[in-house]
Amino acid sequence: MKLRALHFQRYKQIARLLWKYGRSDLVRQLDAPPFSGELDETLARQDGSASPEEFAADLEAMGPTFVKLGQVLSSRPDLLPQPYLDALARLQDRVKPFPWPEVQAIVEDELGVRISKAFSRFEEKPLAAASLGQVHKAALRDGREVVVKVQRPGIVKQIAEDFQVLEQIADFLQEHTEVGRKHRFVEVLREFRITVQQELDYELEAQNLIVVGENLEEFPLIVVPQPVPDYCTRRVLTMDYVRGRKITSLSPIARLDIDGCQLAEELFRAYLKQVLIDGIFHADPHPGNVFVTDDGRVALLDLGMVGRTTPEMQAQLIKVLVAVAEGKGEQAAEVVINISRKDKEFDPVFFKRRIAQIVTMRVGQGLDQMNVGRTLLEVTGQAADAGLYVPSELTVLGKTLLQLDEVGRTLDPDFDPNAAVRRHVTDLMSRRMKKDATQGSLLSTILEMREFLGGLPLRINKIMDAIADREFELKVKALDADTMLAGLQKIANRITSGLILAALMIAAALLMRVDTDFRILGYPGLAMLFFIGAAAGGCFLLVNIFVQDQRDRRRA
Repeated sequence: MKLRALHFQRYKQIARLLWKYGRSDLVRQLDAPPFSGELDETLARQDGSASPEEFAADLEAMGPTFVKLGQVLSSRPDLLPQPYLDALARLQDRVKPFPWPEVQAIVEDELGVRISKAFSRFEEKPLAAASLGQVHKAALRDGREVVVKVQRPGIVKQIAEDFQVLEQIADFLQEHTEVGRKHRFVEVLREFRITVQQELDYELEAQNLIVVGENLEEFPLIVVPQPVPDYCTRRVLTMDYVRGRKITSLSPIARLDIDGCQLAEELFRAYLKQVLIDGIFHADPHPGNVFVTDDGRVALLDLGMVGRTTPEMQAQLIKVLVAVAEGKGEQAAEVVINISRKDKEFDPVFFKRRIAQIVTMRVGQGLDQMNVGRTLLEVTGQAADAGLYVPSELTVLGKTLLQLDEVGRTLDPDFDPNAAVRRHVTDLMSRRMKKDATQGSLLSTILEMREFLGGLPLRINKIMDAIADREFELKVKALDADTMLAGLQKIANRITSGLILAALMIAAALLMRVDTDFRILGYPGLAMLFFIGAAAGGCFLLVNIFVQDQRDRRRA
């Protein structure tokens, strides 16, 4: 199979990139069927010593798909070292805008009306430009101030072609390389493609703004701008204009005017509610998407990338979060194993030991220094090495909490996300239980109970008929019957001994009232003999129990 000429140019760019940044092992794997003989000689001149800044520049030069890929990688410390994360962070909101004539053409084509008819004001210079689109400030005919997000021209086609190349490379690397199989390149790329496709649908983002805004109404310090439905299409999104500044642009003096501690606390509590109760959360809270408004609140922008969790997954994520926040590595590992898909070569002992080491190391640094999000991402990385395929929800949660931690510490340098988890987990659990106990769930339970009770007489009749006809059989499958019987016999012996000793004690107490000439130490002799026998038997029984239990522990 040969790549099409258009795809082959992109393929060569990716191969050069891998070679340039020290992954010549993957490129050599690619220099084989179906790609054999198609690598040019320029690869030989790359030495794998390029800087992280060059890496970010190369991704930016390759276009929006790879800019978006760089943005995702910038929040994945489990995949890249810190210098590369810092270099890629600049890709989050510093992308070259596209010209005004193209903006005008897209808006008018999507809305079906001239800009001057739909808006009383529309600024030609964008407020910000991202990899998939850019934002312009405008005002509706009624004077309402809004921002209009416009999708880049031709971006859908370009991304589709880029993903065709990436999928071919991912398929080949997963099939022929150990690192590809371990990190499931095909599955990761498929999830990334779904995420990007969702971001390209601005009607879906408008719906996300409405849902998340309704879910966070109880948090007065959190703002989610709402869309203008009649001005939203797949390529144009119009929503409320939020007056404020990025949290990264706040000066030390400006921070004195806001309550950073309260904002960080409410923001973290709101995210926990989104993830663990609502089931839909803003999955890209990097500093470029979080504003501090002029009235001292926090605004969440750009809801194109959202994460979703099922009720079953929410319950498991609560367990993982609490275990990590409290430094219980083995407990966190157990939960991760239960919710993950296992490879044939999965080693649970190795995985539990590694997770315990990671969490213990973090606890050794102090819980106030332990980042829950970073720890979760390290857990997913160790899971891949051990042959465990964790759900994508756990990776997205780790990435989100890592970004959220950065935002929280920007607002309040002393903010401790682990303490926040411990403070709010009880409230979260009670709210989850109340949510589960809805009228619909209760009705479903009642219907199931009714079905069970309705069929119970028929089942009992069948059992009674089988007993009457001597057809009833009870099969007990014991893994080790001899060991079980020995254990039951040991329990029966100890109970019997205890009853006999108790009877001797009671008999001794009753005989104390019988006056006889035979006395021991001034007390009735027979009563004293019973008492001494019971005491000696009790001591012997206790010693025997202790010795036997010690032997059983050594055998185990």
